[in-house]
Amino acid sequence: MTLSMYDACVPAMAHTFKNLEAILDKAAAFAEAKKIDPSVLINARLAPDMHPFARQIQIATDGAKGGAARLAEIEVPSFPDTETSFPELKARLAKTIDFMEGIPADKFVGAEDRAVTLKLGPREVTFPAKQFLFSFVIPNVYFHVTTAYAILRHNGVEIGKMDYLGAV
Repeated sequence: MTLSMYDACVPAMAHTFKNLEAILDKAAAFAEAKKIDPSVLINARLAPDMHPFARQIQIATDGAKGGAARLAEIEVPSFPDTETSFPELKARLAKTIDFMEGIPADKFVGAEDRAVTLKLGPREVTFPAKQFLFSFVIPNVYFHVTTAYAILRHNGVEIGKMDYLGAV
């Protein structure tokens, strides 16, 4: 059995985002129980030069939906980066999951042989599709999801590895 580009992209990232939705529920409950303004967690960062929690979620979802859309050769949806609450961040995750799971698997047929051109700052970069998915999209998405997890954990939210992995 071969691993399709669809299988490597959509189900895995959707699973991770569903886990992240549950983590957001725990963060919201933590803030409420500890009488912490949720914006403290949403704007938290690990270092002064890092993006805050909300931006980590925005970048992860942008990477996932953009990666899937480009591999499927469909238009990348644009989501405004305006989330300032846990419910809004959960809605963004849900919208991303719905978009990705709504792409028919057959749109990925032959994707491994495609090239993907992407604008990175002032330059355009063209990747072979396998390199795009496995060396750019996946590492970027998981970097930002992991950083979001680490920000919450650093701030005392009681989450662990199984929250990150979810039901396996």
